[in-house]
Formats: sequence, C-alpha cells, structure tokens
Amino acid sequence: MPEEQSFPIGIYNKAPYICSPMRKMRLFSVYLALLVMILMTSCSKFRKIQKSADWKEKYDAALVYYEDEDYYRAGVLLEEILPIIRGTKEAEKANFLHAYTYYYQKQYLLSANYFKNFSVVYSRSEFAEEAAYMNAYSLYLQSPDSNLDQTSTYDAITEFQNFINNHPHGEYTDKVNDIMDEMQQKLEIKAFDNAKQYHKLRRYEAALIAFKNFAKEFPDSKLKEEALFLSVDTQYSYAKASIDFKQKERYSKAVEIYEELIDKYPNSEFLKRAESMYSDSLNEIRKLTAKK
Repeated sequence: MPEEQSFPIGIYNKAPYICSPMRKMRLFSVYLALLVMILMTSCSKFRKIQKSADWKEKYDAALVYYEDEDYYRAGVLLEEILPIIRGTKEAEKANFLHAYTYYYQKQYLLSANYFKNFSVVYSRSEFAEEAAYMNAYSLYLQSPDSNLDQTSTYDAITEFQNFINNHPHGEYTDKVNDIMDEMQQKLEIKAFDNAKQYHKLRRYEAALIAFKNFAKEFPDSKLKEEALFLSVDTQYSYAKASIDFKQKERYSKAVEIYEELIDKYPNSEFLKRAESMYSDSLNEIRKLTAKK
C-alpha cells in the first residue's frame, strides 16, 4: 500500500480554506494596487486620445467607450469632435449617440435637448422618430412626484403630443399613450391635492376656484365626486365665516352645489354629510330672510 500523503489544508482536501486576517489584508492590497494600475492606464490612454489632433481616432474611441458603457468618456470625446465633423457621414451617428450619453448618465434635461435638436436637424434620419420619442421620454423621466412642481410633466405631455401628431402610427404609439395616461393621473392628483390644501387652510375662495377648475380639467376623474362634496363643504364653511350681508348669497350657493352633487351622484357615499350642510344652509337662509 502506497504511503499516505498529506496535503495542506484548503488545497486538495474538503476542509474549508482558512485565510488569516493578515493574508486577507495582503490580498486586498494586491487587488487595490491592480485596480489603481488599471485605472491609471485607462486614464492615461483617455488623456492621450483627448490630445490627439485626429478626429477619426477620437470618433472610433468614442464608439468603443460607448459600447463598453463608459458613457462619460464617450460623451466627452463626441462633444469635442461634433463641431469638426459637421456635414460628414459620421456626424449623424455621433450626434445621436451624444444625446444617449447624457440619457444613460441620467442627465435627462440635457438628453431631451440633444434628442430634440437631432430630430430637427436630421428629420429624415432613420433615427429621427426614436430621437423625437427620447426627447419626450427624457422629460417624462425628469417629471417629479405629484406633490412637487409639474413643469417637466407639462413639457413632457406637450412633446409626447407633438410626437403623436407627427408619428400617429409609429412603433412607440402604445408606449406614448400609456405614459400620457400616467402623467395625466399625476396632474389630476396634483390639482386635487392643491384644492384640498386650500380648503384645509380655510382659503375658501381659492379652494372653490381650484375645485371648479379641477372638474373642468378632469371631467372623467374618479375623484370628481369627492371634489364636488368638498365644494359643498367649502362653500358652506365660507358662508358660515362670512359677514352677515354676504351669508345668504353664500348659503344659497352651498345649496346649489349640493343639488348638483345629489343630481350627479344620487348614491354618493358623501350624501349623509352633505345633507347636514344642506339642511343647515336652508335654515340659515330662512333666518336671514326673516330678519329683513
């Protein structure tokens, strides 16, 4: 029988490999040194390309960086050569990819701007439709939550509408319609919350205007019933807080809004609460009339 051999732990046998803290530190140092060396080499190569007077070398390098998803370096090189290659066959692709470098870096306002410029300058390009879509889509990604300013949302809706007008049967049509619905819902919630906030702050006139505008802008909203009830509540509270000679007119308006609510939503979940305000408004109107 051959003599049994002994092997170091962690190499050939099934025992777990034990790495000491000191060894881990040495390995980490080696990995860090290699990473630094790679980064330094990469930076040195990039700086060398930047200093080159050959735009074609920069263009080719930008394409490689782009394919490697190094969008920052690709964008820097493309930006340097765009003024030089204007009018060449490479200019179209360079401008298109340049817009995408900003998009992939999540600089959406810049990408929107460059995509829009591309779709105008290269309107006959095979990429023109995609660029027009990406212009609007970049603005959509810039659109904030419903509780914040919605300027970007309105801008995105305008650009998407322009896109649909120009490409009614394009490959992005279904996506655009879905996104438009989503943004309309965001604006709807924003408008409703604004009106509610006026109501909460007892800014009754502003709240009434806001609820009225909400009903006009979003006639099919699921929140319209609640908005109408809150209009009754607002008008009733406004009348109560008013000076005597204004109360009758304002209670009468509360009655009018209540009648609109019961007419449109006869089974409304808000009816019981609204009826109390309606009855009180009628009583106050009778008292005020009797005083005269």
